[in-house]
Amino acid sequence: MLKIDILAIGKLKKGPYKDLADEYARRIQWPLALHEFESVRTDPAAQQADESRKLADKINDQAVVIALDERGDGLRSLDFAATLRNLQDSGEDRIQFLIGGANGLTDDLRDRADILLGFGQQTWPHMLVRIMLLEQIYRAGQILSGHPYHREG
Repeated sequence: MLKIDILAIGKLKKGPYKDLADEYARRIQWPLALHEFESVRTDPAAQQADESRKLADKINDQAVVIALDERGDGLRSLDFAATLRNLQDSGEDRIQFLIGGANGLTDDLRDRADILLGFGQQTWPHMLVRIMLLEQIYRAGQILSGHPYHREG
């Protein structure tokens, strides 16, 4: 079975964001691990380099790496579900999603990614991106199982 890791900068604190993230994580059918890394506030370049190192150190060489980045391709929910199905059907057993901090991901991490995924052309708060990703992973599972949660309109 496909295992999913989310490697994310920043910790969700108690409150509505964490509650919503926990709810979607609970619903996801695949084994899911969320790895959160604290960000050390310093000058933006040093902060981004520190965050990049923390994410890179946790990347599994056998995993398919999907980096959330505003430069990435936007996928319709059906296409995202098909991507997960195709990875699973091709024998992949681990996907790692990367979510950078407020300064985004470094070029090295974007280059390391197998897929760059964007959630549109707007810039989203990285904590909100985590919730959007969890919802889309849940939605993909529902689409693949034939559940009516997802509706095309």
